[in-house]
Amino acid sequence: MVINKKKVFVLGLDSVPPELLFDRWLNQLPNIKRLISQSRYGEMKSTIPAITCPAWMSMMTSADPGRLGIYGFRNRSSYDYDGLSFANSKAVNVDTVWGILSKMGKKVVVIGVPMTYPPQPVNGCMVTCFMTPDTKGEYTYPPELKDEVEAVSNGYMLDVDEFRSDNKESTLKEIYAMTHKRFRLTRHFIRSKEWDFFMMVEMGPDRIHHAFWKYFDQDHPKHVPGSKYQDAILNYYKYLDEEIGETFKLFNDDTMVLIVSDHGAKKMVGGICINEWLLQNGYLKLVHYPAEVTPFNKLIVDWENTMAWGEGGYYGRLFMNVKGREPKGVIAPQHYEHVRNELIKKLEDLRDENGNTIHTKVFKPEDIYSECNGIPPDLIVYYGDLFWRSIGSVGNGTIWADENDTGPDDANHSQYGIFIMQNGSDKEGVRLHGVTLYDIAPTILDYMRVKIPENMEGKVIA
Repeated sequence: MVINKKKVFVLGLDSVPPELLFDRWLNQLPNIKRLISQSRYGEMKSTIPAITCPAWMSMMTSADPGRLGIYGFRNRSSYDYDGLSFANSKAVNVDTVWGILSKMGKKVVVIGVPMTYPPQPVNGCMVTCFMTPDTKGEYTYPPELKDEVEAVSNGYMLDVDEFRSDNKESTLKEIYAMTHKRFRLTRHFIRSKEWDFFMMVEMGPDRIHHAFWKYFDQDHPKHVPGSKYQDAILNYYKYLDEEIGETFKLFNDDTMVLIVSDHGAKKMVGGICINEWLLQNGYLKLVHYPAEVTPFNKLIVDWENTMAWGEGGYYGRLFMNVKGREPKGVIAPQHYEHVRNELIKKLEDLRDENGNTIHTKVFKPEDIYSECNGIPPDLIVYYGDLFWRSIGSVGNGTIWADENDTGPDDANHSQYGIFIMQNGSDKEGVRLHGVTLYDIAPTILDYMRVKIPENMEGKVIA
């Protein structure tokens, strides 16, 4: 069946770096190579932070994380010390592409786009993302769509159970199963649903990078020469290429197709224990130092003598204890900028355990966002320019770690993902530069002859 109606199809591949897809393995991916030969394509700059949540929503709203008020998977909901709350679809207060199109009466299909749980009404249908608790509850719109999803996929998979695991065989098997089910469902919906806009996001690339990066990258500190998994990621890319080839057979020149990723990936050299560093530098004080490695939210903090604390993740977030803002704040508001600048200077001078500089970057939210809604972190930290991750737990007795505290992990995120855009009129592959993920939403709306909201931050890709 060939679709004969002008429309847009977006395939999202979470965490695909241009270095692997365009520069290293393209000749072994015939379907993607053929598509690129007739497309505009290139690297695509992600949000700061370069992480799944909020990046996909910034891409689909063309609004930066500050405008969205979403600074990561978890965010402060108040200035007390109760920890962070998980963001979900109810936190997205800026129109998405599919929301705009739905209001205009255009039909949409959305599968697996991060931050779509709980499902919201659309003019069409929606299957939510890996952030959905499980498939026992409601994860589709309309709710009755769930039976069809389960039947077509023979048991839908939202995510692999645990990709940070030493059980590599199980992880690999689950990644393939998840990807197969999602592409099978996607092709079924392409054929069976009425749609003008269709978007599917596959999480498999992100999971396989985190689980298997060290096996192919000879520069990785934990590289395992000659492992049977040395081609695990390449073979998965070849499998993706086959799925993409089968799927794209269903379109003709009237369908603009986009392949996009929310960020890239790179080797993880190690971790910086952000709260250990704050302890050692006198900014954080605990009632008791733990006898074993302990998550920060399980510690008893001496808040009346604490100036700052941090969160773990692929990037670091640092929060300051400000008088009149936090319940037991100690930093006088007039000293806030002085202390913050002092922290930036010290963080950017961080060294590895051998005394070598690691080129850490620190951002003030108001310097990188058009506005700051919700409660932003006081500082956002790229340890070692994202070659190092942030470790939030305490008890290591050192600021350096050679492993993630939430499980084995080989890769961190990188700032640049990929885009490939084929709209039927492109007959020669042209590699573009300077594209950001904020450009995707206005490009889609422009192609569909829909007025672009004035507050979208990106531009139409020309």
